[in-house]
Amino acid sequence: MKEITMQPVALPGASQLKSPGTPGVSGSGFSEILSRSIAEVNGQSQEADLLVKGLAAGEHANIHETMIAMEKSGISFRMMTKVQQKVIDAYREIMRMQL
Repeated sequence: MKEITMQPVALPGASQLKSPGTPGVSGSGFSEILSRSIAEVNGQSQEADLLVKGLAAGEHANIHETMIAMEKSGISFRMMTKVQQKVIDAYREIMRMQL
């Protein structure tokens, strides 16, 4: 009789995700991810500001690049605020739970 062994099924993109207790993953907690995300949004905002100032000062005439950077910055900021609201909603829901 042949023995059957069960193998876990990996979802697409799941190889990047690691559980908190997985060895080899250091400093990739929620606060680390949040800090990196905020820094990235801030960097995009600063880049858009520099391009706008450069366009206004006549340093370059690439309005398309400037508009794209501004839209990226705006979309990133709106997404960050949506995530913030979802986290606050989840916190409130947890606080309403009865133990």
